[in-house]
Amino acid sequence: MTQLHDISREKSAELFDKAKNYFPGGVNSPVRAFKSVYGTPLFIERGDKARIWDADGNEFIDYCCSWGPLILGHNNDQIREAVAAQLYKGLSFGAPTRLENELAELILSRNSYIEMIRFVSSGTEAVMSAIRLARGFTKRDKIVKFDGCYHGHSDSLLVKAGSGLVTFGETSSAGVPKAFADETIVISLNDKEALVEVFTSFPNEIAAVIIEGIPANNGLLIQDSEYIHFLRQLTAQHGTLLIFDEVITGFRLGFEGAAGYYGVQPDIITYGKIIGGGMPVGAYGASKALMKYISPDGGVYQAGTLSGNPVAMAAGIAALEILVQPDFYTKQEETTKRFVETIRRYIAEKGYEVQLFTVGSIFWFAFTTQSSIKRADDIDPRSMENYKIMHRALLNQGIYFGPSGYEVGFISSAHTESDLDTTVAAVKIALDIVFQ
Repeated sequence: MTQLHDISREKSAELFDKAKNYFPGGVNSPVRAFKSVYGTPLFIERGDKARIWDADGNEFIDYCCSWGPLILGHNNDQIREAVAAQLYKGLSFGAPTRLENELAELILSRNSYIEMIRFVSSGTEAVMSAIRLARGFTKRDKIVKFDGCYHGHSDSLLVKAGSGLVTFGETSSAGVPKAFADETIVISLNDKEALVEVFTSFPNEIAAVIIEGIPANNGLLIQDSEYIHFLRQLTAQHGTLLIFDEVITGFRLGFEGAAGYYGVQPDIITYGKIIGGGMPVGAYGASKALMKYISPDGGVYQAGTLSGNPVAMAAGIAALEILVQPDFYTKQEETTKRFVETIRRYIAEKGYEVQLFTVGSIFWFAFTTQSSIKRADDIDPRSMENYKIMHRALLNQGIYFGPSGYEVGFISSAHTESDLDTTVAAVKIALDIVFQ
């Protein structure tokens, strides 16, 4: 029987006790509280390449990557130098800068699915603005979203959302007016009949259907291309806008994200921190004709003092100049496939009831015998107990996964073959502990 000693969390525990006096639950974002796994949260001191170190000096190979945007790993040299250079020039101006133009040109010249972009400060803000644009353009109020998809914490979208809400077994948030929730229609993924029914039930009322490019906040729910193309056809037929929330998949699956992966043209696409090298930034983009509805050209108002922040723009330019290099994404996917296949062979050899799903450089462990999971209700909440055991065993071996079994893992270009080999060995031991 394999046994592992728990790592020291003494200093992290002390910091957490203090934090409880300052922040609700001791954290500034719910899933960080480690309520879905064992022990107190780790307080991170620093990161470099594929590794992070906590307050107790524990070293981990990191597969959370700040929840995805650190596709180049921690403390990337080019990004750090670009940020440092900008720091000496100023942190914020609330006025246009040359850097905004440079980052926009870098994105738009290589992404055939959007013609114009607007920078904001977060993925949540990008989605909120995209919803407002859709309503302003169509002059309709209702939004359709999918059970388990998470689109940030704006009021109208915190209805059967994924991420931290599912982690704690909740399906909506207190403080959201019923009138707001009533304008949001929630249906299951991978259900064509439900899509048809919703348009039949609410003719000429639906402003937009929003979907994660590939749902990855409630497990990795990879949708069939045929279903996504059906969704595109149906929304176009009814004069409804299709919004791809690519806060996770944008610039992670490829430079053109899930839109490019499926070969589908959404009406609006939202992006997150990856376009700023991990800095606080987001964006939404669409055709020029649609974006002309945004103020000051049009009547849909959206503004932000930190929108296009020069430090974030400098970081984004440095990051994306690396991502556009030939074969960057091909190498990322090949590395991830080797990692996943090695673990899959061990799972098959042992006959363990666990599946490992992957797309691009994203992966997800699901403790199930199902070979395909496409809907939130396909996930058995009881299986999360196995993830808790696995997470603890991995931490004790210096491997950091997200502190919830509903969250996916990410591989960065900073992960070396040695890092991955070490991780595979640790995963084998962790699975042995789960199933012993």
